[in-house]
Amino acid sequence: MTLKNDLYLRALNREAVEKTPVWIMRQAGRYLPEYRATRAVAGDFMSLCKNPELACEVTLQPLERFELDAAILFSDILTIPDAMGLGLSFGPGEGPVFEKTVRSEQDLADLKRPDMNTDLRYVMDATTTIRKALDGRVPLIGFSGSPWTLACYMVEGRGSKDYRNIKAMAYGNPKLMHALLDTIADSVTDYLNAQIQSGAQAVQIFDTWGGTLPPSAYKEFSLHYMAKIASGLIREYDGRKVPVVFFTKGGGAWLGDIADAGCDAAGVDWTTDLSTARQLVDGKIALQGNLDPCTLYCDEQTIVNAVERTLASAGDAPGHVFNLGHGILPDVPPESVKILVDAVHRLSSK
Repeated sequence: MTLKNDLYLRALNREAVEKTPVWIMRQAGRYLPEYRATRAVAGDFMSLCKNPELACEVTLQPLERFELDAAILFSDILTIPDAMGLGLSFGPGEGPVFEKTVRSEQDLADLKRPDMNTDLRYVMDATTTIRKALDGRVPLIGFSGSPWTLACYMVEGRGSKDYRNIKAMAYGNPKLMHALLDTIADSVTDYLNAQIQSGAQAVQIFDTWGGTLPPSAYKEFSLHYMAKIASGLIREYDGRKVPVVFFTKGGGAWLGDIADAGCDAAGVDWTTDLSTARQLVDGKIALQGNLDPCTLYCDEQTIVNAVERTLASAGDAPGHVFNLGHGILPDVPPESVKILVDAVHRLSSK
């Protein structure tokens, strides 16, 4: 199938592009009224994730509104620990909660290694369904959480403000910590390879909580395992390179190390200027980012000015994908997203 718009893939490969490609983290989400309507039909978030047809529907919704240059699989980063037997649920008004945690050698031994063709078949079916529905319109991005980020939820049992249990494990029982991270990394590798074989044309590893670690611990407990995953991924499929993106929120100081860890691109949050990021990666990888999501609460001219500054910061060298520095917030007006996307294309094509 011919890809009609390959700007995103070309930018990740640091090839020249006619205009800067743009997609938005969580672009299929609660800020869209049509998403809220589809979720209501599904009944709850995980039921939506586990219905390939509805997951496809919400994946395509933002592409119907905005001239985005990539679609991203609609799913959740916690599908793997759920499939490992920890019992994921989303209570009303609260984030993810696990019925079981992993805090001992026995807890680790009790984890199952998910089978991608059974336990996570719904993700692969959604990937295939979305890729077919896109019909070459734009590339499809697959994704997973990083081993450290997944471990944070698996050890804490839910979101955390201080990560006391997992940090105590990492510092006080590193043998158990590494064994858990190795186990997760193996499953993430299987998971992303299955997504690639099901139709994903690029994959991103979301390291949401890597930035909570000090530098040496970040390299030991987070980056090391993302590098391990990258080394085990299918890097060419269906006659085309499959780029790999690492995104560590709060990881700007470590971009030089990230550039040497086997990825093709790094996501950058809004706390690091893209011109600084360019220097840190030294032309080795592409960059993605990094507008502050709160900019989308502002008026049109403020958004356009911020887009212009971000593009200027990224510079003219190949290898930039425009994105927010993290996920779009649930109450952002959809009209602001259109202003953003149109401004990126208009200003970058001059």
